[in-house]
Amino acid sequence: MRHALGFDLEQRRRIPTWSDALRLFISQADEAGIMVMCSGVVLNNNTRRLDPEEFRGFALSDTHAPLVFINGADTKAAQMFTLAHELAHIWLGKSAVSDAQASVVPEHRVERWCNSVAAELLVPLAVLEQEYDRSLNLRASLDRLARRFKVSTLVIVRRIHDAGGLTRDEFWREYETEWKRILAISKKSGGNFYLTQAARVSKRFARALVISTLEGQTLHRDAFRMLGFAKLETFKKLGRSLGVMA
Repeated sequence: MRHALGFDLEQRRRIPTWSDALRLFISQADEAGIMVMCSGVVLNNNTRRLDPEEFRGFALSDTHAPLVFINGADTKAAQMFTLAHELAHIWLGKSAVSDAQASVVPEHRVERWCNSVAAELLVPLAVLEQEYDRSLNLRASLDRLARRFKVSTLVIVRRIHDAGGLTRDEFWREYETEWKRILAISKKSGGNFYLTQAARVSKRFARALVISTLEGQTLHRDAFRMLGFAKLETFKKLGRSLGVMA
């Protein structure tokens, strides 16, 4: 998966933010031929939020058009794990709706496998063991390693436990502390409408649909319906943001 996606750990170390890392991860999946949709609401209705506690993502395995959906209402760091988990489903060829969490050991064998693959893809145990200094304060280590791997501190807590750095009781105590801390500081941001709109339907799909419309193969009204808006100017701006219109 790392080879096919071009997933470079050192490149991620240099990326400044989790949002940038997630954007890169999505683009790598897109380049590999996987459509990735990301939204935190139903259609464009901002009053109908998708609750991460109900589901974090799903994967639709298909030979020609594999698709992953990420719940955009979750934190960016958590979305990294969800995307990795759903991509594992695509590689396995198994569609699923998931509540991907680093702390949970799912009862279903496939879900356990996908969680393990996601954790190893994002935070290889061998690399973590080299970089985790057990003599340092755990709180500081969580923040440092989360920045290094561009994942949630919750994933780091889990991987430190996997590496033998925390007992089972210590793991649950630290995980609960981190979970409450993240909930307390979590904030929402608006972002760029056109980048967000493309992400909602997948950039690969949006790009193909804009091109198809410009070539006359798809009616504008059908394109607008599938993209979720009704104005020609919005369509043009989306096309420009995707690099397919001047």
